[in-house]
Amino acid sequence: MMGAIFEKGHHDGPEKLCWPAPSIQGLEADQVAGVSLMKKPLVLICSQDAEFYLLYSHILEVDGFSSETADGAKAALALADQRELQAVVLDCDPASINGPAICAHLKREPRTTDLPIIALIAPGAEHQHLDLLKAGVESFVRPVAPAKLLDCLRARLGLTKRGSNGVENGSWICCGGLEMKLDARRVRGNGHDIHLGRIEFNVLRLMIEAPGKVFSRNELIGAAWPANIHVGERTVDVHISRIRRALKTALPGSVIRTVRSAGYSLEKPDD
Repeated sequence: MMGAIFEKGHHDGPEKLCWPAPSIQGLEADQVAGVSLMKKPLVLICSQDAEFYLLYSHILEVDGFSSETADGAKAALALADQRELQAVVLDCDPASINGPAICAHLKREPRTTDLPIIALIAPGAEHQHLDLLKAGVESFVRPVAPAKLLDCLRARLGLTKRGSNGVENGSWICCGGLEMKLDARRVRGNGHDIHLGRIEFNVLRLMIEAPGKVFSRNELIGAAWPANIHVGERTVDVHISRIRRALKTALPGSVIRTVRSAGYSLEKPDD
């Protein structure tokens, strides 16, 4: 995957994304002795936020996708000329990128007009839904559960869901001695089963897919609880305590860290 280089802007400016020149070696990495190997579906992540890109590129990679990133319509169109894009995940944070305008631009260009675009809208900016709908774009308000985003992406691309065939049914997400099998809703610690309720499973899934990242209580609520249900911060703390107790029994070395005034993070295991 061609990496993005994140640099601080001059003075108090925002972070910028700087793109290295395309590597011929990278473009041909999927070919051996002239024989093309099966490629992962390539998704373009359009964002000016480094954390957004790193989080969603990891979520996509875990589910069998590869990703590239661009900071606007011009960079996206340039990549569309170089790579075979299958879809776009668009960061619609009003502070960093004009999502509806980029969607309209991509839809006007012949080489990107048929690309499925999934837009992620910042909380409080729900008014963007209508503009995106007019541009032919499906949208979700962040935070969105990874499974919901991935299911939508696979449906738009006509791909089977994870866990629908024998190879993927055997896959586990791992973080040290902690393992999670999504289709079977199983969790293991050092080979021992850990029994979690549905909410605890969803909370832990978000954390295990991005170990070390600090998730706010609102992000955990958006990923683990059904929509349109009011959940207080104290309720989140109770479920975190239940997960900690379950992990402590089977996996004493696994730690969910509390970050004051920020949220919770699943500690990465020592290398």
